[in-house]
Amino acid sequence: MRFDVGFDKMASGEIAKMLKLRSALAMIVVLATGPVVAAEEASCSGVFGADSSEALVIKTFGKDNVVTQEEDGTDGMTILTTRVFPNDPDRTIAFTWWDEDEHTGPNYVDLPPTMAGPHGVRVGMTVAEVQAINGAPFTIGGFWWDYGGYANIEKGTLANGDDGCYLSLRFAPADEDFGDLDTGPVTGEVSIPSDTPLLAKIDTRLQVLSISYPGPEGDD
Repeated sequence: MRFDVGFDKMASGEIAKMLKLRSALAMIVVLATGPVVAAEEASCSGVFGADSSEALVIKTFGKDNVVTQEEDGTDGMTILTTRVFPNDPDRTIAFTWWDEDEHTGPNYVDLPPTMAGPHGVRVGMTVAEVQAINGAPFTIGGFWWDYGGYANIEKGTLANGDDGCYLSLRFAPADEDFGDLDTGPVTGEVSIPSDTPLLAKIDTRLQVLSISYPGPEGDD
């Protein structure tokens, strides 16, 4: 809607109506977007830091927005998970804990598509985009098995952790309709260089972005 009629040609009543309409539209935008309670870019500090806890998550995001429960993991195991905005996939943040009794010490924190991690990495990025941020090639595990798609970054910007944390990146093809393409070279327990052309042909993108921390004894 345009408001390009000169004020000198409008009656005072019309001006008042227009201002009320603008105010109403502004209120609709505020109600639709809601309060901004999550940072646009997550860093390895504060609620996402090594000293975080379920109590800090609740304090930061509000008790009504946080749920802690056992969830299915790999190999038939379960893992205690604290989820923020659990019913909104575009905003859901998932915390797991090294100390599952006290709900303290993050093991890893899965970030949502609407939030960037350190260095601006985001879910949905292509392999080429992540490689550009890293400044060096890396390798990715083959797809379509329990531990497939994880990046192994030994050199570059993303190889060095910030404030004791490191990024865990898991890639997957965005679409599985590959036509006549032979996906054998990227299937199963293989190591794929990030500059492999086939990764772009099958539209491989970052599916899981996590801020991770080593365990209390240095184990991860």
